Amino acid sequence: MNIALMSHDNKKELMVQFCTAYAGILSQHRLYATNATGHMVSDATGLNVHCFLSYAHGGSQQIGARIAYNEFDLVLFFNDPTNESMAGDVSYISRLCDQSNIPFASNIATAEMLVLGLARGDLDWRYIVNPSTRPIA
Repeated sequence: MNIALMSHDNKKELMVQFCTAYAGILSQHRLYATNATGHMVSDATGLNVHCFLSYAHGGSQQIGARIAYNEFDLVLFFNDPTNESMAGDVSYISRLCDQSNIPFASNIATAEMLVLGLARGDLDWRYIVNPSTRPIA
């Protein structure tokens, strides 16, 4: 499956820790991220992460466009709820996911449930929507 990873600045280290903990599951899928998040995750875990532009240069719009075309099967966007200036980003990505029925997590608790469900096969229905996203291994 194609999985998008995004995180606000105060949540990047949490995303790295999350991806480290679930590297075994995530390694079986294609990972995409905005630039800083992707490099941090890749450097810490050794996971192969395709990096889009940085947030400041349009990375969230690149991911948003792919969500709109139903090219992602899961989106993990670790939100910093104390940063109200970034609330529009989460809302934008969340609405796009809702339009295409793409599972979306904005915090680590929901992300853990989705990734564990992914490992159990609970999200296999996404293969009907995106047959080309079968597991790598």
